[in-house]
Amino acid sequence: MRTSCYTHRRLQKNGSGNGDRKVEGEAWLSCKIAGKPTIYGSVKCDGVGADGVPSITSSEEFVVHEITKKTLWISCPAENASSKFLSPYTSFARIHKKSVTCLDISSGGGLGVSASTDGSMKVWQTNNGETRRVLEGHFFDVNCCAFFPSGMVVLSGGMDAQVKVWSVENASCPVTFKGHKAGVLDLAIVDRGRNVVSCSRDGTARLWDCGKSSCLGVVADCGVPINGISLGVADNTVNLGAPETTPSDRETGTEGKLLLLAREDKKLEGVSLHSRQSVFTFDGSDAFNCCTFLSSLVILAGSQDGNIYQLDIRNTKVPVQTICKSGAPVLCLVPFREGFIASQGDGTCFILQQDCDRLLELTEPDCDPVYKVAVSEKLVYTCCRDGIVRKYQLTDL
Repeated sequence: MRTSCYTHRRLQKNGSGNGDRKVEGEAWLSCKIAGKPTIYGSVKCDGVGADGVPSITSSEEFVVHEITKKTLWISCPAENASSKFLSPYTSFARIHKKSVTCLDISSGGGLGVSASTDGSMKVWQTNNGETRRVLEGHFFDVNCCAFFPSGMVVLSGGMDAQVKVWSVENASCPVTFKGHKAGVLDLAIVDRGRNVVSCSRDGTARLWDCGKSSCLGVVADCGVPINGISLGVADNTVNLGAPETTPSDRETGTEGKLLLLAREDKKLEGVSLHSRQSVFTFDGSDAFNCCTFLSSLVILAGSQDGNIYQLDIRNTKVPVQTICKSGAPVLCLVPFREGFIASQGDGTCFILQQDCDRLLELTEPDCDPVYKVAVSEKLVYTCCRDGIVRKYQLTDL
């Protein structure tokens, strides 16, 4: 196990406006390795062939290895760094009128749900972006939304401090949870969804009973905003403690679960959902925005200064590794195959796989933050400040 931090090699495409997506356009490139001077160069499109594949050349600092209609593989030999860039399979620009701040995809892959700063939350078809339902009921912006495992129920949390449960069939809201004193920032669903968890700017994470529309308890009270949470099954070697009092019989599926808290005070905390006891606390370099499980032992957490920490929950004193692709805030982390997908505040969105020697970069947002990423088999969806939901197809990679 590596206990020393390192910065991952990177090849970053910094588009000159939208020129990199036009025929005969040009984009400049940078390759930066921690502790070394940045290498700058450019790529230029000289036209598009009859087969639809562009003809692309690079400056001498870089090498173009492979070009298809949707991908571009470039390396920087001097630093032995390599990236493949993937453009969207399709984009949906008409779902919302302003920034799209959160999204999720149903378990079957046929439906998406997203919310925007235009005040709307919508359920839409993933094949064409057509709106199926408009979910109205939050007083202010919706910060987070997620499908239940059934794919026919949606959970949402808003700036109005409320958590709501929605029917996809008729857009009704049969359940509203009230108890937070400030905006709800993230959500987690326990197993099939009889219980759910929310976190808030008020510094608490709460466990809710959907059947009774009631709060089962405060899982954590940090005194600082909890920006993100993730719920996972902890390895049985991890001591999660025992409840001090007998849990309610309405509490279902909480045993063996670890709740990760991405806190504003630069701390990542792991709390036992069943016992409510703190299992570990890790101190980072800046406020934590998001976190996720890669396995029952390995977790990731992303911070405001661009660091992505990989930790082993059996020993969180020192990270297994620290990845920093850019200094922009890490906004979302999602497990993907043998690695993960990360999105950041400068438009960067990349896939890092353990068995691959190069990054896969999802392109097009330019410098607009990519707020959320959702995965459905070989499709990846992103939502962005530019108001566009993008769909990437990874079938051929």
